[in-house]
Amino acid sequence: MKRSTIHLATIASFAGIAAAETAHAQSSVTLYGIVDAGVEYVNHASPDGGAARLVSGGKNTSRFGMRGAEDLGGGLIAVFQLESGINIANGQLDDGPNALFDRRATVGLKHKTYGQVILGRTFTTTYDFMLPFDPMAYAPNYSWATSSTATGGRKDGLFSRSANAVRYDGEFSGFKVGAMYGFGNVPGSMKTSSKYDFGLGYERGAFAVVATFDRQNGASDSVTPADTTNYIQGVHAGASYDFGAAKVMAGYRNYRRTFNTLAETLRSDMYWFGGSYDFAPDFTVYAAVYHQDIKGATDGDPTLLSVRANYSLSKRTTLYLSGGYAFAKNDQNVSLSRDLVGAADTQAGVTAGIQHRF
Repeated sequence: MKRSTIHLATIASFAGIAAAETAHAQSSVTLYGIVDAGVEYVNHASPDGGAARLVSGGKNTSRFGMRGAEDLGGGLIAVFQLESGINIANGQLDDGPNALFDRRATVGLKHKTYGQVILGRTFTTTYDFMLPFDPMAYAPNYSWATSSTATGGRKDGLFSRSANAVRYDGEFSGFKVGAMYGFGNVPGSMKTSSKYDFGLGYERGAFAVVATFDRQNGASDSVTPADTTNYIQGVHAGASYDFGAAKVMAGYRNYRRTFNTLAETLRSDMYWFGGSYDFAPDFTVYAAVYHQDIKGATDGDPTLLSVRANYSLSKRTTLYLSGGYAFAKNDQNVSLSRDLVGAADTQAGVTAGIQHRF
């Protein structure tokens, strides 16, 4: 009797463990990230000359995050994602000391047939829909697909992230649809500080195409500092064709920013074209040309020529060498970086770096 009791208890214990493992198997949490750093040299970094520096995220912004999913049954899945940028050069958060999950902080539901709805701080529909159509994949060194700097340092950029957002994404028979709305959270006004965008894409075989529209309404009642923006509007389009070893792609942005004052409307068109070629399974070269046509004002019309070579040491670790040359008209300062102004009407730079993904 005693031996039978022990056997029954052992069996029950294993059954309980198995049941717990089965329950946990329906949900998962993944820690992921990118650690990317390199050494860069640029000329005309300041009026005093060039600069050699350590840079974080030359190929992709360094980051870490957590994402999880729980299978709720019937094709419905609960999802969440938390993601923060990291400055590898100094170990600090990339977006400021208080921006722990400034890149993403979302929770929502996903259905295998009807798509996904998430709430929180997220990248926009425009950002994610256009990313596959930039040959340099928004690389800080060197891509202007999100924005460039010329004509007084103004940045006629892509609408990248939104707080207080509700976003939908779905895919149906080759078509991809997406929409996002960011609440302004201003009492008495649904318009003030609100944001929205939507996109439509189509992919069939080697061909893909996408178009998006976005708008950001200003906070006209802000006084610290005063916000004179009425709205910022962007229209984007992209196309690509995959030949196998070679892939070509192109993109376009129409930018418009209006004001509640008599200030002139800021307008520009951005064009880019480029592609990639796999010389070997572990060696790929990327190249792109970006050109911005700035309307009115002191017309800088900047252009960037960019090239990068990747050598994969493994599936997770890559060495890269990037080079860029930017120039502008009418003595306007221009920078290879989308975040710096530059100190002359030309700038050249090269970055050698390493990236590890986990």
